[in-house]
Amino acid sequence: MKFPRPRQEQAEVNLTPLIDVVFLLLIFFMVSTTFTRETQLALTLPEAQGTPPEALPEAVEVLVSPLGEYLINGEKLTDNTEQGLRSALLRLGQDKTTRPMIITADAAASYQAVVRVMDVAGQLGFDKLSLTTREADDEAQ
Repeated sequence: MKFPRPRQEQAEVNLTPLIDVVFLLLIFFMVSTTFTRETQLALTLPEAQGTPPEALPEAVEVLVSPLGEYLINGEKLTDNTEQGLRSALLRLGQDKTTRPMIITADAAASYQAVVRVMDVAGQLGFDKLSLTTREADDEAQ
C-alpha cells in the first residue's frame, strides 16, 4: 500500500530580517562613534585685512626671531632648544596656562621654530594661542 508522502516545501531564506538587523547595526555604530580631532591646539588666527585685536596685558608673549631665538615676555632665552623653551614657560607658573598666548614670529623665522612654540605650549596646557600678523599693504594688491 502506498501512503501519500507529505509534501515538502522548498526551503528559502528570507533576507528581509537580515537586512533590517544590518541596517539597525549600521545606525547604532554611526550614532555611537566618537570623532577625534587630529589637532590638539585650537588656533585663533587674526585677519590680515581687519583691525588689529586689542592688546591683552595679561597675555604671555613669545617672540621668534629670524635666527630661531625665543623671547618670552621680553626676556631672551639662553637655551633655544625645546627643553629650554619648556623650562622657561614652566617658570611662568601653571596658573598662566589659562591666559592667552600670543606668538609673534618674524617672516623669515623658520617654520620649525614656530611649530616648536605651539607644540610646547600645547603640551603645557595653553589652549588660547594666537599668531600675530601685520596689516596687508594696500599698494601690493
